[in-house]
Parts: sequence; C-alpha cells; structure tokens
Amino acid sequence: MPYASLPRALRPLSAAVATAVLLAGCAVGPDYHRPDTSIPAAYKEAPAGWKVAQPADRTDRGPWWAVYNDPQLDALIGKLNASNQTIAQSAAAYRQARALVTEARAAYFPTVGLTASGSRARTPRTSVSSGSSSSFGSGSSGSINNSYSVGLDASWEPDLWGKVSRTVSAQRAGEAAAAADLANARLSQQALLAQTYFQLRTSDALQKLLDDTVKSYQQSLTLTQNQYAQGVAARADVIQAQTQLQSAQAASIDNGVARAQYEHAIATLIGEPASTFSLPPNPLAAEPPITPVDVPSAILERRPDIAAAERRAAAANEQIGVAISAFFPTLTLSATGGFQSSVWSQLFTLPARFWTVGPQLAATLFDAGLRAAQTDAARATYDQDVAAYRLAVLTAFQDVEDNLASQRILAQEIDVQRQAVDSAEHSLAIVTNQYKAGTVAYLNVLTAQTTAFTAQQKLSTIAGQRMVSSVGLVKALGGGWNVSEMARENGDMAAPAPVPASGAAAPAATAPSAAAPLAQQ
Repeated sequence: MPYASLPRALRPLSAAVATAVLLAGCAVGPDYHRPDTSIPAAYKEAPAGWKVAQPADRTDRGPWWAVYNDPQLDALIGKLNASNQTIAQSAAAYRQARALVTEARAAYFPTVGLTASGSRARTPRTSVSSGSSSSFGSGSSGSINNSYSVGLDASWEPDLWGKVSRTVSAQRAGEAAAAADLANARLSQQALLAQTYFQLRTSDALQKLLDDTVKSYQQSLTLTQNQYAQGVAARADVIQAQTQLQSAQAASIDNGVARAQYEHAIATLIGEPASTFSLPPNPLAAEPPITPVDVPSAILERRPDIAAAERRAAAANEQIGVAISAFFPTLTLSATGGFQSSVWSQLFTLPARFWTVGPQLAATLFDAGLRAAQTDAARATYDQDVAAYRLAVLTAFQDVEDNLASQRILAQEIDVQRQAVDSAEHSLAIVTNQYKAGTVAYLNVLTAQTTAFTAQQKLSTIAGQRMVSSVGLVKALGGGWNVSEMARENGDMAAPAPVPASGAAAPAATAPSAAAPLAQQ
C-alpha cells in the first residue's frame, strides 16, 4: 500500500516500522574468532613405537572403558551413568542453559497482553454555602457511575543494534558450554570410578600377597620353633620369627582400611549408600591397553573442558556487543485497542471502541560513565575467558605429557621390578635351604623374606599405578568424546533426563559422545 494512501494516524507507525526493518541488521560489537593457541607438532613423551591414531582408529568402538575387558567395571560405570549426582547436577545446568536460549529468543517477538476491567462508583452530590466553604448536601443521594473496558495491548522493541541477536548468540554459546561441561563431568566421573576401581583391585592384590606372606611367615615360625626345640636355633630366632609374623598380620589388617575407603568411594560415585554396597575381592590381573595417541592439535576437538572454555570465550565476546548497544537509542512500537463503555450492553459496539498506536524513541544522554564501565567490564570478562581457554589448552597438553611419561616410565620400571622379584624369590629359596641345613643364621632368612616381600609389594603397586595412569591418559585425551558431537547451536541435541524429585535414579542422560580412539593392541 502506498504511504500516501495510509490513514494519517498510521503513517508515523509505518515509518517507524520501516526504519526498524532497515536497521535490524546493524549488529554492533566485535565478531568472534577462536583465540590463537600454541600447539606442538608432536607429544614429547610419546615413546618410540607408539601408534599415532589414524582416521580408522576413530571408528566407534563403544564405551572407552570397554578396552579394559572387565565386566564388573562395565556394570559399575553403567550405574554411574544412571545415578551419579555430579552428572545429574551438570545435566540440570545444561537444561537450564537450553531454557535461557529460549528466554533470550523471546525478545525477537512482540509482547501481547489482554486487559479487562469493570467498576461501579458513587459520586457525592455537593452544595455550596455562604462564603468559600462547601459541604456535602444533607440527605443527597449522589450519582452512580459504571465503567467497563476490554482491550488488547502490544509492544515490540526492534533489534536495531543487535542487542537481542548478540544475547541469543551468547546464550547459545552458553548452552554449548553447558553441553561440554556435562560431557566433561561424565568423563571425569567415569575416569574417577575406573581409577578408584583399579586402586581397589590393587588393594585386593596386596591383600592376597599379605595373606600368602602371613602363611609363609607362619611356616617359618614353625620351622624356627622346631629348630629351637632341637637345640639348633636360638630363642632370639623364634622371637624374630614371631615379630615378623605379627608385623605381617598387622599390615594385612591395615590394608583393609584403604580397601574399605575405595569401596565406599565407589558406592558414592554410583549413587548408592556406602552402608549397603560391597564388592567381593578380586586381585588385579589386567594389563593396561595401548592407547593410540592423536596429534596434539586433535586435543582441541577431543577435550570437552577445552570446548567449554572456548564457548565461554565466545559468549563473553557477544556480551561486548550487548554492552555497546546500550550507547544507541531504543525504539519501541506499541499499540492498544479495545472497547470502553459505561453501559454493559453497549460495550461491544462500534461507538465504544478505542485505539492508540505509535512509536517511542528513548536514549540515555548522561549516565556518569555507566555504559562505558559496563563495556570495559565486558571486555575484561572476555580477556579472562580467553586466558582461561588458553590455560585449559596448556593444561591439557600437560595432562597428556604427564600420563604418557607415566606410562612409559612405569612400563620400564615394572620390567625391572619383575626381575627383582624373581631374584628375591630365588635368594629366599637358597637361604631357606641353607638355614634348614644349619649353615646360616635365621637373620639371613629374615632379611631374604623381607626383601622378597618388599619386591612383591612394589610390583603390585606399580601394576596398579599403570592401570590408574592408563585411565588418566584416556581422560587426558578426551575419552570417547568429540566436539563434533556437541550440542549444535540450533538445539538439535536432546536434553538429558532429569532426576526425579523423589531422589530415584533417572535414566542415563544423553551426553555428547564420539568415536573413542582406543584399541587393545
């Protein structure tokens, strides 16, 4: 419709709408670019012969913990995924972030409201007396007035300077960060459970060693007592054998404290009371799998904590634009219409209708530096988040290098320690035979037994450390997570299931997941 043919009352509104449409694409503020980081070409601690992950290694092999081939661990992590309360907290935070995106998008649309009112009032009738004073008329009944109205009102603030679009982008980045936080919480809790589980199994292996040692020391005490009865050994030898046996028994009891604590920690991780949870003993017998390692640049895609930090930097960048938009005027388009009458039967008639329409332009002329300070604060927040992102990247490289070094060094150490155990056991056998023959003192047997036990204990400890470090390497590399599986900005990721208010375990929340570059070699 040509502008000249519009009703005169609608011309200002149409001009305002046309201006708003033309300016709607003018978003102020800086565009976002992912912060630069220093990325090494290769991991320093990766030992020679280790496999670098190829595209084929990224095919889906299922849950990362399956490479340990431990059904008990698989079952525990299944319970953790369903009932862990740290994961439940992160899932709720993710749902909150999704709701905040919807809340921000609502500002794109007008607000429409309905009003309806009715009133009945009595107006007193007055009479004028001599002088300037007045008083109510005595006995006057006054007048009764009715008023009825029904109307609609609508208002809309066009996104002239990109404030709304920047806010929506910031909330979408926050949603993506929350999705990455959820994946990171799940990965961290899974890794913590696996590490605690292997520590418990190491404790079981040590308990078996202690039980076998107690039996061996009991046999040595019996042998020494027989030697003493025959006058071959001294009373001091019997006392030394008793002391050694009692020390081993005390160590066996003490080992139960650590095992109980590991068991209680696992119960908490899987969302069960420690009082009702138990795991039967089963000594650690697994070997850590060989984990293919991507090139360092891939860690930016594989670590959910890095993705979360990067998305927070993106959100902070958008908030700079929001702060800058406050320097520009705001335009509000409003319209009101309806019916108003003093007679109910005539309310919805043409003579009773009313309407008001028009734009409103508002701008702040003086705020004592408020908006400038808010913009500076937004820029400082962005700088903080950029620094946090770069620190997350550096920390990720450190984690990988630490665990690669641990795997390499422990693999070398366990080979040497196995040789030490073989030598200690061989020495013990020789000394024991010599003692039975009466050619050496019992002190030699005592020393050999202590050396053998210490070597075996160290071997069990190293084996457990290798498993814990193996899980740490998987976690450092991002587990089975990949940024390409993260929630998209269009919100096509399903929200994780909430935990019922009754406290019952909810189904496992769907988290970002991807191919795990892990293979049993």
